[in-house]
Amino acid sequence: QVQLVESGGGLVQAGDSLRLSCAVSGRTFSSNAMGWFRQAPGREREFVAAISWSGGSTYYADSVKGRFTISRDNAKNTVYLQMNSLKPEDTAVYYCAARIPRYIATMRNEYDQWGQGTQVTVSS
Repeated sequence: QVQLVESGGGLVQAGDSLRLSCAVSGRTFSSNAMGWFRQAPGREREFVAAISWSGGSTYYADSVKGRFTISRDNAKNTVYLQMNSLKPEDTAVYYCAARIPRYIATMRNEYDQWGQGTQVTVSS
């Protein structure tokens, strides 16, 4: 049974930082590319960031580029999303996702496993 468990969400003020974590069990984590998505109320789930199996390649949505950093620790089977300079429009439920291919993808249907999500709320 594959499990992805996110943590680290919370309520912060604009300009603050948060680090999300996603712990993966039940599959060979180091062989998978990983991604972060988010979904705000009334909106579609959107791509945030992705990282290749080795961590050597990353890709970001324009809305978070320069503020968010995705990373991974294959020894700990964990992927992270460091979020700096948070804005109210970053408020959403954040999901991590895994895919069997090793290279980056940005579309929801390219990922086959999802976590349950963690809420991030940024107040102005």
